Amino acid sequence: MNSSAKKSAKLVLEDGTEYCGFLVGSDVTTSGEVVFNTGMVGYTETLSDPSYSGQILVQTSPMIGNYGVPGDDKDEYGIKKHFESDMIHAKGLIMQDYSDEYSHWNAKKSLSDWLIENSIPAITGIDTRALTKKLRELGTTNGKITIKGRNEIKNINLEKESQVRKVSTKEVIEYIPKNSKNKKIILVDCGVKNNILRSFLVRGIEVKQVPWNYDFISEKYDGLFISNGPDNPKKCEVTIKNLQKALNEDKPIFGICLGSQLMALAAGADTYKMKYGHRSHNQPCINLETGRCYITSQNHGFAVDTNSLSEDWEEWFKNANDGTNEGIRHKFKPFFAVQFHPEAMPGPDDTEYLFDKFINLL
Repeated sequence: MNSSAKKSAKLVLEDGTEYCGFLVGSDVTTSGEVVFNTGMVGYTETLSDPSYSGQILVQTSPMIGNYGVPGDDKDEYGIKKHFESDMIHAKGLIMQDYSDEYSHWNAKKSLSDWLIENSIPAITGIDTRALTKKLRELGTTNGKITIKGRNEIKNINLEKESQVRKVSTKEVIEYIPKNSKNKKIILVDCGVKNNILRSFLVRGIEVKQVPWNYDFISEKYDGLFISNGPDNPKKCEVTIKNLQKALNEDKPIFGICLGSQLMALAAGADTYKMKYGHRSHNQPCINLETGRCYITSQNHGFAVDTNSLSEDWEEWFKNANDGTNEGIRHKFKPFFAVQFHPEAMPGPDDTEYLFDKFINLL
């Protein structure tokens, strides 16, 4: 990259630490929670994941942008094939080395062009490994991106309202696949990824996608799914109250990521914020029933406190690295949830069988 042709920019952390580099994306300043992802590939899926809403993303992989960005092709369900939503949700991107030249058979534009289209700033030329070590010491912290010649953000004040409000669908959307099995689920959208939707549709399941605060309890459905999403689960008070009603019934319920935390809260358990969270494609998770370890894709900053689970619930999966909870299930009813992402995109799909497990219960 020819740095002389780029504007100077820097990332400033809450404690005053500065990391200087050059602007690659949109010429705008921003602030957010600074988090890191150790995945080697998948920046298009990662940046478009609604769970990154409100966050500045640090990529530890040294080169980003080398395979460009694909087009907006859609599948037979009208869902974008190569992205996890219709826009970039991360507030900024931090890289060590941005590749000006990209090469991939499916690429239609550069990463920089895509960032500019979405008004997202990015900085290159930063030692992201050193920055990640700093974030591991500090814990997840707030930060801001400043650009030479632009008015600097004085205070790093993150929005108090739930990011889920921003990323959830604003209207009810119904999907009926051609190979329908005449089974219908309510999908509570707290920031759902496209491949979660697709994982149900390719299996012939009809999906009614509803907003995070939708009162679904009087609806006719065969199963309930609670999606992934950003921010603190305790801010989703309406979702938790609706879930409490659903837990009094016997219809199957499945949750992923934020959905797992919301199910735990609805069941009377507690959640807590992790020091720096899990954001990668190689997190090992152990099924406590079988002892088998799965490599999983993850993106979360909160976890379920297993010590707070009632006697009707049990820990199902555990992280092999730090022992944090990766899944819970009810001992008697068809309710279960996992903290990782079985739908992958990006990452391994070793646990994709969980969709079939849920569907078999409908």
